[in-house]
Amino acid sequence: MELSELGLNRWLADQASELCAPGESIARVTAVDRDRYLIRNERGEMPAELKGRLVYVSESRSELPCVGDWVCVSYHDQASHAIIHRTLPRASFLRRKAPGRNVEFQMIAANIDIALIVQSCHFDFNVARLERYLVMVGEGGIEPVILLTKTDLVSAEELAELIAKIHGAGIGARVIALSNVTGDGVEQIRELILPGKTYCLLGSSGVGKTTLINRLLGNTSLETGTVSHTGEGRHTTTRRQLIVLENGGLLIDMPGMRELGLLGVGDEIEEGFVDVQALSEKCRFADCTHANEPGCAVREAIERGELNTEHFQNYLKLKKESDFHELSYADKRQKDRAFGKLVRSVSKTRNKRDDY
Repeated sequence: MELSELGLNRWLADQASELCAPGESIARVTAVDRDRYLIRNERGEMPAELKGRLVYVSESRSELPCVGDWVCVSYHDQASHAIIHRTLPRASFLRRKAPGRNVEFQMIAANIDIALIVQSCHFDFNVARLERYLVMVGEGGIEPVILLTKTDLVSAEELAELIAKIHGAGIGARVIALSNVTGDGVEQIRELILPGKTYCLLGSSGVGKTTLINRLLGNTSLETGTVSHTGEGRHTTTRRQLIVLENGGLLIDMPGMRELGLLGVGDEIEEGFVDVQALSEKCRFADCTHANEPGCAVREAIERGELNTEHFQNYLKLKKESDFHELSYADKRQKDRAFGKLVRSVSKTRNKRDDY
């Protein structure tokens, strides 16, 4: 298999020629399970581990390899195992705030061309969550496509209403409706996926991501859970992995994400809410917060019924969350740098004492 078939393009190849040391080759990370890695090169897939220095020099875990990354590697044990020396710059990425209280980035996947954001028409449909996914995808420079699954569980009228809600929120991304039961819409997805391009599936557990992959693979190689009484399946994917489809497309499957915390996405929120942004430019004051200022075009649009109140409230919520996390992250980085300087200072002092 040629590296170009794994998604290697000219830009990435140029990065590799500049950053990989003599004797190192490039490969793509296809799976990450805690601290264990799988990589793939021209000859196939093999296990890999990080070189100790790579862990030491990385300021955060977000700098370590994730699924989809291209890495510089060396081989041992007759080329059956690999050592990862460094991660190449990412052409695009998908990341979020790390789950829990930690104010840190968590890298999810990298070098993705199109993100397929999956929501069920039945119980999972949520425009606010969809907007959150779109901001996350936009931050990483990835094109979004929305997939509405389980259309067999709703009527044509109900489906049309759901799509209208998406467009009514100012979302302009392409929407594909499909059913893994009847097969409707699956062919549209096959036509969308091109050889050598990388796609990822995003969505909650049980919305039909694994079943869709099995349809695209033409088999049932990925296990799915039983379907509950609500019609929702239980997603059993436990790790992120890159799958090569029969037509040559590359698809990253991943577990459903319970937390979608946003960090450092201020500008992307504006781009994700283009209707709010367009109205903001008409406000009397350039720094209008859209609260109680006179001449606020956003508030006037809401009063006229031209801007959805729930849509605007979600915009404010995402901005407040992002700003809060960004300040916390900046404070954390400052403390980390100060601690690092202290450690280096103490180390130099000890070395001088040892010289006497």
